[in-house]
Parts: sequence; C-alpha cells; structure tokens
Amino acid sequence: MPQHGKKFTDAARRYDRQALHSPAEAVDLVKTLAPAKFDETVELAVRLGVDPRRADQMVRGTVALPSGTGREVRVAVFASGAAADEARAAGADIVGADDLVARVQADQMDWDVSIATPDMMALVGRVGRKLGPRGLMPNPKTGTVTPDVARAVREVKGGRVEYRTDKYGNVHVPVGKVSFEKKALLRNVRAVLDELHRAKPAAAKGRYVRSASLSSTMGPGVKIDPAQTRITDEEMAAA
Repeated sequence: MPQHGKKFTDAARRYDRQALHSPAEAVDLVKTLAPAKFDETVELAVRLGVDPRRADQMVRGTVALPSGTGREVRVAVFASGAAADEARAAGADIVGADDLVARVQADQMDWDVSIATPDMMALVGRVGRKLGPRGLMPNPKTGTVTPDVARAVREVKGGRVEYRTDKYGNVHVPVGKVSFEKKALLRNVRAVLDELHRAKPAAAKGRYVRSASLSSTMGPGVKIDPAQTRITDEEMAAA
C-alpha cells in the first residue's frame, strides 16, 4: 500500500472520497485540497468502456486545451530546408535532421514533444526504439508527422496535448495548474471530455464513460459523476 504524506491525509479527510461530483464541484475541491507549496498540475483521469487490445477500440488523438497547459513545452522538430526555417520561426526549441538523430542516440532527449515532416520519418525510424518508450515518437495520428510543422509547433506550444487509452482503458490528461481560475480549468476539462465523447469507437458497447476523477499532483482524487461528463453552456456560465 502506498504511504501518503500528512498533507495528503489531511486533505483527504476534508471531503467524502466516495461521493460523486459535477465537474465544476470537482474543480473547486481539487483547488481547495491541493496540499503542496508548488503550483501543482491538475490531471483528469477517465476510465472508458473499451477494450484497447482491439484496434477498433483504441482511443487516441490530440485535444487543444483552450486555457493552455500552464507549463512551458519544449518541442523538437525533425526537418530540413524551408520546413526547418518555418519550425524555428514558429518557436521550436530544437530543430535538426541527422544532428538531432545523433542527440537521440546519445540519450540527449531534453524535450517534451517531437514533430517531424513526412520525408524525415525514414531517418527518425532509426531511433524509434529510443523515442518510443519515452513517448517522443512522432505519429501522424496525433498530428506530429505533418508537412505543416509551423502549425504543429504553434498548436503544441499553445496547449495541444495527446491522449490515449492504456491497457486498462484509462486515459490520463493534464488539464492545467491549481493556480488557474476555476473557469479556466473547467474549460480545459470540458474540452477533454467532449473530445473523448467525440472519439467513442463505434465498436464500443455498453456504458462508455465508466468512471472519472480529477486530482492535483500531490492531492487526493475527486470522483466525477460519469453521468455528468457533458458540461453544458449553462454550467460554464455559472462557474
């Protein structure tokens, strides 16, 4: 059993851990219960009624967080020529081709997201075994293999995040920081939930959203009512 610290335990005592809340209530609680002195990340966890072992039930993609992520995202772009110049102009932190592959081979992967032009993928494939385990392999399904690298860089820097089901059907997505205003966090939560509903596989049967919770980095999880994962405009206006 994991051993939690005193601040976590104190926070957990201040609410009913089994109660189901609306997304707006969950945001309020998470902000109140965050115990750390640093600006904790807020994460949404959703368990979906899918079998991720089946290709037609894998849920994966990207979603733009309207309020941003609250953190600086370092982006590396595998590109050459004009595309490399466009990536730099768009704000990419690292741009290269063979030299960037050499950095990967030397285990110098000090970035958060990799983007590549399609013509670079044969080169990138050489270091796929190093990039893959770190979640840094560019993929056309998530928009990180694209001829328009400048747009991809701007989107990632602006708050686009990836999501995918793990082997148990769970999706974990960061939705901002504890310091965000309630409405800003709720906008991001709504964007992720709407995207997950949109991405529901046709092959998924039965109840789709099995459970959901919101938590901060060091805080306890707050359960969200699975029946309330469609946030209405009225709820947003009232937040």
